Amino acid sequence: MRVVYLHGFASSPFSGKAQFLRRKFAACGVEMEIPQLDEGRFEDLTITGQLRVIERAVGQQPAILIGSSLGGYLAALYAARHPNQIERLVLLAPAFQFPRRWRERYSEQDWERWRLEGSTPVFHYGDGRERRLGYQFVEDSARYEDEPEFPQPGLILHGVRDSVVPASISSAYASRHPHIQLVLLESGHELTDVLELMWVQISRYLGVPETIGRGSIELSVD
Repeated sequence: MRVVYLHGFASSPFSGKAQFLRRKFAACGVEMEIPQLDEGRFEDLTITGQLRVIERAVGQQPAILIGSSLGGYLAALYAARHPNQIERLVLLAPAFQFPRRWRERYSEQDWERWRLEGSTPVFHYGDGRERRLGYQFVEDSARYEDEPEFPQPGLILHGVRDSVVPASISSAYASRHPHIQLVLLESGHELTDVLELMWVQISRYLGVPETIGRGSIELSVD
């Protein structure tokens, strides 16, 4: 079993969920790779660039993708484009409809200021501080579909109190795709308060022991 974890927007491989799942899989004898999706160049971030990082991390062998928030959207994009390589997916509060919803986050004045200045400050959870994000992120995101259609089996875990990506988006997606299992949890977007419950669902879905290796590490949200 090969597992690749994709962290969320403005996060890092050292996020709480990433490190928690790495510990759990390691206790079961499974190595989980966690690539740094911005490669240390957050200002230059694009969806296209992150997909290239995923391609290098996955390599030529079959793999399972686990993605959180934007990482879940990226996992779906990549799986849709590599149907014979990605075996299945686990999506944690996936940011479906990302291109459209991203546009709705800012006013027209904010968009114009961002375009003219070339970058804008964004809080980076992995670094714990604001960093600049280039306008190319906006332009590149518009190239991609809101809801990738991937054929592989998938498990979606979503918090019913998610105020960032409403759980209704995942519910609607799962209702249209019979190969998707949806589990709603009593939590918000970060899901850090239901880590053990998530592991139970993930381990059962992937067929690995759920009771080996307990505990969690809380560092950043995605």
